[in-house]
Amino acid sequence: MLQMIKSDHRMFSASDDSTMMKQIQATHAPDGRELDVKPFLHIIEDILRRANPIIDGGFHGTQEHVDHVEDSASLAGFDGILEALAYIIHKISCEISCKCSGGGDAHATTMVLFNTLTSYSWDAKVVLSLAAFAVNYGEFWLVAKLSTTNPLAKSVAFLKQLPDIVEHSNSLKPQYDALEKLIKAMMDLTRCIVEFKELPPQYISHDTPAMSTAIAHVPAASYWIIRCIVACSSQIASLIGLGHEYTASTTEAWELSSLAHKVNNIHEHLKKQLTLCYQQIDEKRHLEYYQNLVHLFETPHLDNMKILKALLNPKDELQPLVIGSTKTRANLEVLRKKHVLLLISDLDISHEEVLFLDSMYKEPKRPDIQYELVWLPIVDRLTPLSEEHQHIFEHLQSMMPWYTVYDPWIIETAVIKYIKEVWHFAKKSILVVLDPQGKVTSRNALHMVRIWGNHAFPFTSEKEDALWKLENWKLDLLVYGIDVEIPDWIAKGRVVCLYGGEDINWIRKFTATAKAVAEAAGISLELVYVGKNNAKERLRKNIATINEEQLSHYWPDISSVSLFWARLESMLYSKLQRTVENDYIMQEVMTMLSFDGSDQGWAILFRGSDEMARAKGDLALRSLQEFSEWREEAELNGFVPALKNYLQKLHTPHHCNRLILPGIDGGIPERVVCAECGRPMEKYYMYRCCTD
Repeated sequence: MLQMIKSDHRMFSASDDSTMMKQIQATHAPDGRELDVKPFLHIIEDILRRANPIIDGGFHGTQEHVDHVEDSASLAGFDGILEALAYIIHKISCEISCKCSGGGDAHATTMVLFNTLTSYSWDAKVVLSLAAFAVNYGEFWLVAKLSTTNPLAKSVAFLKQLPDIVEHSNSLKPQYDALEKLIKAMMDLTRCIVEFKELPPQYISHDTPAMSTAIAHVPAASYWIIRCIVACSSQIASLIGLGHEYTASTTEAWELSSLAHKVNNIHEHLKKQLTLCYQQIDEKRHLEYYQNLVHLFETPHLDNMKILKALLNPKDELQPLVIGSTKTRANLEVLRKKHVLLLISDLDISHEEVLFLDSMYKEPKRPDIQYELVWLPIVDRLTPLSEEHQHIFEHLQSMMPWYTVYDPWIIETAVIKYIKEVWHFAKKSILVVLDPQGKVTSRNALHMVRIWGNHAFPFTSEKEDALWKLENWKLDLLVYGIDVEIPDWIAKGRVVCLYGGEDINWIRKFTATAKAVAEAAGISLELVYVGKNNAKERLRKNIATINEEQLSHYWPDISSVSLFWARLESMLYSKLQRTVENDYIMQEVMTMLSFDGSDQGWAILFRGSDEMARAKGDLALRSLQEFSEWREEAELNGFVPALKNYLQKLHTPHHCNRLILPGIDGGIPERVVCAECGRPMEKYYMYRCCTD
């Protein structure tokens, strides 16, 4: 009995021998029939799983597991296929039993099986051979397991002179372990071969390098699987007829382990090729999906369903959406023929951004302003989903009273590619607007939303142009929706001073001087601290000091400060889209941003709608300290116009202004002039990750 197993050892050096491969190829003459081997694999796995022994603890297979497998094994339409192939399985089973019971050469026995299966494809040869082995293996363990409790099985076991499997479990353990490992190796390699057969031909051809390499190795892989079946069958046959006199051999276990090692090596090689094939298939599928997406957006539609399904529901989920704050699931139908605003961001979207959109979404709207907001988070598909990422996603989702994607990790890679390449999403959030027919009316309406809120509906470029025609550079434009007191101050004719920066010493000096000058000038002055962009911790400390020392008004909610600076950036973005030369509002916005980019404080004073004066830290402070120099003009022409004239006199050629523009789509202007002297500024690049 050991002769067949030991002959495997002698064959290792010939595993890739061209003569042997020619013999195997000579037996291969498929007649073109296609056999679905997956149902057979299910049954084979079922048999091997149940039959597999556990040493020192009975056998695998609880009743619960058996019931589950019986359900999965009831495969509709499989009976007819099995009936047609029952004879060939029985024939192979008999060949294996006879050849392995009578001794002989393992290679010769393997070649007999190949000749019997000559008209079948490689995957069918392997699976049918495994089915025949599973019959013999299952019958052996069925008798062995039942021999202690079932009289019929006991009598059969007696005639076969099977050893007492349980009683001799310790001495047989090396054989059982080796057998189990070899069977697992065979099944792993078989599944791999079947996977290659099932690869979609429309996405990968046989002349693809990875595919052609795999095809070249499949005959040898098939040979070694069937060769292992012969070795396993010989091992089982060696137990028959030996009764209680059986003596275990470590050589047999070593031979089986050696075969398992070889099969595992073949499997690893084929797995690498399979991975390469899947990569190419994914690339072609993604390209096809991407091209389909491009086509969809170029084609007119009656409604927005095709577009939204391609973007948000590639897996045909019944309810792909969820209302974030209530966790209520929803179907895409809730968006049919509606204006849809897609909020696209990564998981680092700021809470301030979400809170601002929340206030806009919840505010009372005119009957003609109807839209739905959907959050589409962009996650890194190369990074496995972690508990931390899931927690961040769920926390952000809970803050949103609008619709969100239920599972961002199922969004197609092609959709993410489209969003990045066509809609130019990088890091900053964007708000893509789709009309009721799914047409993109704005690739990023977030900027007009920050400036005008719901008044910008339906968030088109035409609406944006119309709104800008109505705007002037005035205080209302800067603080709309942020500070409810300022409009009242303007109406009462008070001078309103917005100031910023992070130097608390300058803030103390400036506010004290401004209050003294206002009293001397006999004007009502309201000072409002608007902080500094992207400096939350220092901002909190300054606000605490300003509050404690009662230096001025301030916005206690940090999100209001963030919105103030975000709106200025949005104004700049919106203006840059229009490339208006010498646009006054754009020049003033850039001046404000250059003030914030400096290390000093700054101040801008408004009275009414057309009086304004502004300056950076030292200049603003000096001009107030020298009030006596321009007091007479202030009494004659007004406080703000007089201050503006005096600031122009104080300008010196020696100064340094720094303008930090946000990383935005739409282009950075080639020419930016200094806010103080009007000369062109030099351009540099800065990369920043820290927001404080």
